[in-house]
Amino acid sequence: MATESANKPTLIDCNLLVAKALSRAGIDRMFGVVGIPVTSLANRAVALGIRFIAFHNEQSAGYAASAYGYLTGRPGVLLTVSGPGCVHGLAGLSNAAANAWPMVMISGSCDQNDFGRGDFQELDQIAAVKPFVKFSVKVKNVTEIPNAVFTVIDHAGSGRPGGCYLDIPADVLHQTVTESEANKLLDDAENSRKLDVIKDVDKKDIEKAISIIRKAERPLIVFGKGAAIARAEDEIKNFVERTGIPFLPTPMGKGLLPDTHELASTAARSLAIGKCDVAIVVGARLNWLLHFGEPPKWSKDVKFILVDIDEGEIELRKPCLGLIGDAKKVLQVLNKEIKDDPFCLGRTHPWIQDITNKVKDNVLRMESQLVKDLVPFNFLTPMRIIRDAIIGLGSPCPIVVSEGANTMDVGRSVLVQMEPRTRLDAGTWGTMGVGLGYCIAAAVASPDRLVVAVEGDSGFGFSAMEVETLVRYKLPVVVIVFNNGGVYGGDRRNSEDITGPYKDDPAPTSFVPGAAYHVLIEAFGGKGYLVGTPDELKAALTESFSARKPAVINVTIDPFAGAESGRMQHKN
Repeated sequence: MATESANKPTLIDCNLLVAKALSRAGIDRMFGVVGIPVTSLANRAVALGIRFIAFHNEQSAGYAASAYGYLTGRPGVLLTVSGPGCVHGLAGLSNAAANAWPMVMISGSCDQNDFGRGDFQELDQIAAVKPFVKFSVKVKNVTEIPNAVFTVIDHAGSGRPGGCYLDIPADVLHQTVTESEANKLLDDAENSRKLDVIKDVDKKDIEKAISIIRKAERPLIVFGKGAAIARAEDEIKNFVERTGIPFLPTPMGKGLLPDTHELASTAARSLAIGKCDVAIVVGARLNWLLHFGEPPKWSKDVKFILVDIDEGEIELRKPCLGLIGDAKKVLQVLNKEIKDDPFCLGRTHPWIQDITNKVKDNVLRMESQLVKDLVPFNFLTPMRIIRDAIIGLGSPCPIVVSEGANTMDVGRSVLVQMEPRTRLDAGTWGTMGVGLGYCIAAAVASPDRLVVAVEGDSGFGFSAMEVETLVRYKLPVVVIVFNNGGVYGGDRRNSEDITGPYKDDPAPTSFVPGAAYHVLIEAFGGKGYLVGTPDELKAALTESFSARKPAVINVTIDPFAGAESGRMQHKN
């Protein structure tokens, strides 16, 4: 019997095989919610050295996975249970798709033999994820696992990044293979990987781009989070400083060059986009955030040079010139051409002087408002105090997470980004509820940085329970809640509007006045602060930033302060 047992091959189950494939593919972090049938998969992954961050719901975990993909450049992985778990995870997949961030969702699903019979949490998950993914696959046998894992990870990060999906039925998760067979499957899958090779941009197109830029009288460089995920900050710096062209970052492009750079035109945005005659757009799409590149915000005669990794994006926008390729590599080629035949607008150029003067005027106007200490707080006073506290930390700068209507809008104008990939907000899709998921992703991706969330009370409410996750994993995250008692503030209805059988109900936009959000984190052992004056806020920021432990600062805001974002008023 002993000899027979010694000769018996070692078996490993599908859960371990998935974990091994993920590890070989370079995955060292996962986010998700465990349960039937994927708990063992999470445990196997942890045993192999993959850190698993367990959330309270898949929506926040999915947002974390999408943001982790952006911050690291490697696909963030979300693990969910079947049926409703998969549906909740679609929030993260759709967010990854809209923002072009690499992400993979792995979901368990019902037993293949019972599909169509009303099995536990039964759902056609491949059909459910279809609108939100670049690629999806359902494995039917354990032997398909290694190839499927490598394929979804490679697709997520290739070309224009996005979400991919892997479906593993419960019966497959219980299947086994021998250890030797597993190793062969892993080796074969790894050796057969076909990674995308990005073609070099055509030299003639580079020459044409340089010619257009040289002839421009009022050029502008616009860059976005596509340039950030490409790690193109050094190339952008060289391009800006060699040409002397002013630049405008999109909200999450902020920090690729410091907001304080002398050629930054964020404070003169309307002038910059309204008067420029050539716009070099790097890693940003001409969507609603950039007014679709159309009049009246842009000149009708502006020439766009789009740098994008996706040929389809170039074809969709039909610019004057499209440079298809990775932002970092395209800029390297542009910089080489400029270095060989240099030119620079110079500080005395009329266009630079116009931008500089407008920036100075608008900054002075903003600072004149910021310098006032108003109590009860408006949005500007606490935002200035937070800005100054963050600047005082120096480098490495904290990662700032921002969501909410007024809070995010004001924060975009006031908070200063000095380093790349240190701002996360509602993004291309305008997704509310991303805050705590993004905080957790940022803390896991960059453990050397403090994470500071500046959120409206509505945005915070989407995922507030995840403050327990912050405490459980001891993450250095400080969440600052601007508490004005509602979605845009308190009950702002006119008396004549308060009619009907439910006139005694609170307004659809209002919450419980004076909600004690800071007490929520205290329930789990974190630190809470309630502040309503400048000195109280300064003290709370000093203490929480220094402690680098989970905290919530509940900032009482005048419920009648603030207004809908100017960019969004016409849509509401």
